[in-house]
Amino acid sequence: MEPVEWNAELEERWAHAWRPEEVAARLKDVRTRWYVAGGWALDLFRGGQSRPHKDLEIAVPAGGFAEIRACFPGFVFDVASSGLVWFDARPDVLATTHQTWLRDPATGHYLCDVFREPHDGDTWICRRAETVRLPYDAVVERTADGIPFLAPELALLFKAKAVRPKDQADFEGVLPLLGRDRRRRLAGWLERVHPGHPWLRSV
Repeated sequence: MEPVEWNAELEERWAHAWRPEEVAARLKDVRTRWYVAGGWALDLFRGGQSRPHKDLEIAVPAGGFAEIRACFPGFVFDVASSGLVWFDARPDVLATTHQTWLRDPATGHYLCDVFREPHDGDTWICRRAETVRLPYDAVVERTADGIPFLAPELALLFKAKAVRPKDQADFEGVLPLLGRDRRRRLAGWLERVHPGHPWLRSV
């Protein structure tokens, strides 16, 4: 199937996106490592929702995507890249990008954005800079209820690429909660991935 251009009708399909606890319930028995990413990861770190979220992003090792996909029988995965969307994407299209949107074909609603991330076995590799490599135990943290989320300093690193108002608000809200070691790690990664980034003046 040929891709379609991103449009307002497709954006509206995200109005019913799941919350972290909903996807966690569906993935509670998987062996593949996964975690909540993006703005929701920062809110899980903070312990409460700080703002509305237009979607829910989770990340999984690319090699474990098949197990994650098997947890959603009856749903389909679309691919989004460069302003285009491929519905029920074929494997060759999946291989071109990391971003995969879970869709309920009965309603058309998008429920979750699944990032298929690079890794080397149990070593997480940052898709923005392959030299940033960490054991998954240093990347994934958990809430009191056991929901895995991306460490806040890494979530902010991803948000630093193109700082939108919500990203700036997330940075300003989370930075005071980061201890010295987290700030040091964030500063080092910003210097490596985004040299001269304005956030470095605050970290």
